[in-house]
Amino acid sequence: MFLFQDILGVLCGEKKPKGGSMKGRKGRRPQGFTLMELLIVIIILGLMAAFVAPKFFGKVSEAKQKAAKTQIELFGTAFDVLRLDVGRYPTTEEGLKALREKPSGMENWKGPYLPKEIPNDPWKRPYIYKSPGEHGDYDLMSYGLDGAPGGEGENEDVVSWKDIGS
Repeated sequence: MFLFQDILGVLCGEKKPKGGSMKGRKGRRPQGFTLMELLIVIIILGLMAAFVAPKFFGKVSEAKQKAAKTQIELFGTAFDVLRLDVGRYPTTEEGLKALREKPSGMENWKGPYLPKEIPNDPWKRPYIYKSPGEHGDYDLMSYGLDGAPGGEGENEDVVSWKDIGS
C-alpha cells in the first residue's frame, strides 16, 4: 500500500522526506487517501468500465437470443410429443396453451406437456405460434428486441425453422 502511495505521491508532486518513506507531516503515517489519489482511482475505474461495458452488454443480447432459441426448441419437442398422442399439432387458435391445458376436441391429449407455465420470450413478449405454418407444420417465433418482424443483430427474429444468424 505504501508503494502505491509513494507512486501517487510522486505523481501529485509531493517530495519524499529523507529516509525514503512517505510518512506524513511530523513523522506520522498518512491517515487516508488524498483527493488526488481518489480522483486517479476513479478515472482508472471509469476507463476500465468504458472498455468492458460495451463488450458485456453485447453478450447480454446474444444470450437472450440463444435463450429464446432454446425455449423455441423445447416447445417444438413438446409439440412433437403432443402430435404423437393426438395425431396433429394444435391450431393457431389453440396455440401454446395446448401444451398445458387440454383443448376441446383433443381426445387423446395426455398433457400437460410442459412442467411449468408457458414463459414469455426474453424480451417479455409472448411467443408467436401459427399452424399450419409457412415454413413447416407450424411456425414458432419471437420478434426479438424490437418486437417487430424482420431485423438484424439484436432485432433479429428468433424462429423455429432456422438457426440464429442464418
